[in-house]
Amino acid sequence: MSQSPTAQPPSPSSPFPSQAPYGYEQYGYEPYGYEPHGTHGGGTYGDGTYGGDTRYDVPVTYGEAATYGGPAAYDGSPTYGEPAAYGEPAAYGEPAAYGEPGAYGKPVAYETPVVAQPPAWVPEQRGGRAAARRSPGRRAAARRRRRRGGQGDLLRKLLPQALVVAFLAGGTSAFVAYDKAVELEVDGQRRTLHTFAGDVTELLEDEGVRLGGHDTVLPGRAARLNHGDEVAVRYGRPLALTLDGHRRQVWATADTVGGALRELGVRAEGARISTPRSAPIPRSGRQLEVWTERTLTFLVDSREQQVRTNAATVGDALDDAGIELRDEDTASVPLPSFPRDGQTITVMRITGSEQTREERIPFRTVRRDDPDLQEGTEVVARQGRTGLRKVTFELRTVNGVEQHPRRTGSELIRAPQTQVIKVGTKKLPEAVRGAEGLNWQDLAQCESGGRPGAVDSTGTYGGLYQFDTHTWHSLGGSGRPQDAPAGEQTLRAKKLYVKRGASPWPVCGRKLSR
Repeated sequence: MSQSPTAQPPSPSSPFPSQAPYGYEQYGYEPYGYEPHGTHGGGTYGDGTYGGDTRYDVPVTYGEAATYGGPAAYDGSPTYGEPAAYGEPAAYGEPAAYGEPGAYGKPVAYETPVVAQPPAWVPEQRGGRAAARRSPGRRAAARRRRRRGGQGDLLRKLLPQALVVAFLAGGTSAFVAYDKAVELEVDGQRRTLHTFAGDVTELLEDEGVRLGGHDTVLPGRAARLNHGDEVAVRYGRPLALTLDGHRRQVWATADTVGGALRELGVRAEGARISTPRSAPIPRSGRQLEVWTERTLTFLVDSREQQVRTNAATVGDALDDAGIELRDEDTASVPLPSFPRDGQTITVMRITGSEQTREERIPFRTVRRDDPDLQEGTEVVARQGRTGLRKVTFELRTVNGVEQHPRRTGSELIRAPQTQVIKVGTKKLPEAVRGAEGLNWQDLAQCESGGRPGAVDSTGTYGGLYQFDTHTWHSLGGSGRPQDAPAGEQTLRAKKLYVKRGASPWPVCGRKLSR
């Protein structure tokens, strides 16, 4: 039987037109060629010659001219080998996002590559299957397929591993690029960290460092982080500070008393501090009293003396200056007060004595209405009496100068007696029978010059009409006549005229007649 011409293989320039490279060039990998027979092994085209006895050895680089020779003998159903088993598509893709520190994410899976099936080269049969099997070219092709099958299995095993190593190498590069080594010091505790944080705030959040309003961070919280940077966190500590007698609440980030004083700008040289400077300050804070060193000037015993002291009171400053206060000695400012810087204080040397004196206590007068007495009449119902007491005074001499006596005590010897005066409220009669129509005004003018309070030179007679006391009382008057109102004096004079006529006024009585 005649055999039909053997089918020709594709041209070496495009053995598999539908087969494109897998596209790994964009990730830095060489394209994988595909052999015309067997598995999709790695390598470039040009795996050897396509002649009848051409052996498919180790793939050669593309570009060496392939020798085709005579056409290979293909049996009725040429075997191209099973397509390479890629299993599930390798999950490589771009490196995973590094947003969360230390998390590299899961690799992005490529879509399953589309591998076109090679064309079936079916040669025309000459002499049937038995003849084809007896063909030397057919046996050589079978041997080559067996060798290539072994190589394909090896390539199928190595290719996924190579891809994993390549992508891990790329991920490691990105890991190294984002990883930073920084020094973190929190309240004096220093440690070295590897971090992916972009700024200081993110680093502190990752490390669980919480900040309060009085805490400080160097550099700032928004500062960007670079490899080798140092970040220092100082926690704020409350201090109940009493500075030179003034109490206030302050905050400091130093962890010792001395450091806090430096941070607050308190002059500690020569100061008296309630707590040692090396004492720690816990985060809960502490109480602290500080008395800074000051310069004081004392004027004592007619001389001036300066002293540097951190005393809390003037009394303590006097002790520091070696000035002794004796007996009643004191200072120009209270001894318990706080001494201010630059203050001048005078020391007062005091000597004193005691003196006793008697003092009179005046009585008081009470006036009471009496309806039985005529209006304008006053009668002393009880005479007042002056009281008496003994008073003690202290006589002081300050720096040789005598001071005003200071009263230190008193003792009552006799109490004063209140004077009581009765005041008449009874209405006076308007007229006296037998005495009306006389010139009483001229009589008064002659006797006293018309003055109700007039008293003669002997003190015996008084008033408008110069009554003596006995006559005044016999007419119903009280007290002294010169103390009575003018109307009452005229009324008593009229009564006297009715009884005795004008004889009581031997000189001026003639004035009564018209």
